[in-house]
Amino acid sequence: MLAIRMRRTGSKKRPFFRVVVTDSQAPRDGRFVEVLGHYNPRTRPETLEIDRERLAYWLGVGARPSDSVRTLVGRMPAPVAAAEPAPAEQPS
Repeated sequence: MLAIRMRRTGSKKRPFFRVVVTDSQAPRDGRFVEVLGHYNPRTRPETLEIDRERLAYWLGVGARPSDSVRTLVGRMPAPVAAAEPAPAEQPS
């Protein structure tokens, strides 16, 4: 089974995480299938960047997010759609 979870990078006492798709039996920092984004808890406010299209794809094929990833994605703001300009009025 595939899992979407965080992989710790960064140095001692300076955590930085990559959000990855991996086999659920693999070690935390072991092999992975794809990097979906990253999470930095040290910035104020904390930084979370995830490719939503790839996340939706992996969830669609059955990958299960960890509790931490599910919580972080739930707190993520909804994407802002690009506003289309109003059509110009034509003189009659």
